Amino acid sequence: MAAQTGLSIATISRVLNGRANVAPDTRERVLQAMGGLGRRAPRRRGAGVPKADNGVYVRCPYLLTDYFGLIVSAITEALDVHGMHAVVDAGESAWRRTDVLPTLTGWPQVTGAILILPPEPEGDLERLRDHGFPFVVVDPRTAPPRDVAAVSAANFAGARRLMSHLVELGHRRVGILGGPLSWMAMSDRLAGYHAPLVAVGAYPDAGLLRTSTDPTVEAGRALAGELLDRPDRPTALVAFNDKMAVGALQAAAERGLRVPEELSVAGFDDIDVSRATHPMLTTVRQPLGEMGRMAVSLLSRMLTGHELDALHVELATELVIRGSTGPALTRVS
Repeated sequence: MAAQTGLSIATISRVLNGRANVAPDTRERVLQAMGGLGRRAPRRRGAGVPKADNGVYVRCPYLLTDYFGLIVSAITEALDVHGMHAVVDAGESAWRRTDVLPTLTGWPQVTGAILILPPEPEGDLERLRDHGFPFVVVDPRTAPPRDVAAVSAANFAGARRLMSHLVELGHRRVGILGGPLSWMAMSDRLAGYHAPLVAVGAYPDAGLLRTSTDPTVEAGRALAGELLDRPDRPTALVAFNDKMAVGALQAAAERGLRVPEELSVAGFDDIDVSRATHPMLTTVRQPLGEMGRMAVSLLSRMLTGHELDALHVELATELVIRGSTGPALTRVS
């Protein structure tokens, strides 16, 4: 039926299962085609066709650093296990391409897509969905549409566990070095950071929050410096990622502050740099490789016409305690 109608297996599956997110003319085309198929089952998309027609578009419009690189590597390896191959579009050139998603349905060399932290507006994702093109979002920038498959980490739970660790050490004035406030990961982590403080009556101080649209080492160093130069400086700093935490360590060293004796510092991600600092970073481990593998698993099921019971998958994070966090100098009862 896919060959007869020119539609994907995922679209045909939506029609056969009575899903609402199918255009009326598309639904009619599938129902008309069913009349000539008798009892013959739809053929698995990609089975018995040249591998060039079994590609998956992997869009990561960022430099493939030790964060994005781990996700993309896991995706490409998992695709190979599933008999598919990756058509990778990454880096600054990918960022400059703003018209990719609307044209994906016309690319005969790809059968589906995996979109990593897509900067495209929600409307583009919805149009791609409405065309019946199978895709999965990894680490969504904003809350994905309800019926779009997405994989993310448990950002709220990870941030809450990290702040609970600091609260248990006596910290109440905790500075936050954040990423863009518009990102879902940042809003979830901010809520997670605040919960343990509120639980002990230490209501968050808006003056201790600094954010950057480019969460790098340099940004972490500059933002941490602003907080550490306050007369009522925080006793601990938590960063949006490990790179910003490295910048915070640099800012502390420039001011002669000992970590963790006079200042605790923590990151998020658990990439290699977290183990290359002195002291090594306390951080929250994200399952980056598993996020990529899970995305491939979801996409593979979509391509073979399986209904997904869970469209939004959140993978567990883990607190990793190392030497950069310690008791607050002055405990607040």
